[in-house]
Amino acid sequence: MSNRSTLPTVDDGDPDEVPPIAQADIDQAVYPVNLEPMLRKKQKISIALDPEVVAWFKAKAGKRGYQTLINQALHLIIISDQIESTLRRVIREELTDRRSS
Repeated sequence: MSNRSTLPTVDDGDPDEVPPIAQADIDQAVYPVNLEPMLRKKQKISIALDPEVVAWFKAKAGKRGYQTLINQALHLIIISDQIESTLRRVIREELTDRRSS
């Protein structure tokens, strides 16, 4: 029996007999992404922010929590940086194609 599994294995008997799967088994599952275990928990860090920054996020966050809003803002920065890089690459390719024609 695997150390990671909570389900019993079928050693002898009918291989079509499948042990029942409980919600606890599903909750403990690791879902691979690109053959690496997917991290499902956020990483705790310590960060020093200007008081004005914290006050602004707290005022905007409402019931969501200001740390959640900061996390979402950082995600948007990552996405916008990726979009900007892609647009710059496409524009360069288009300009190169036009000069070649």
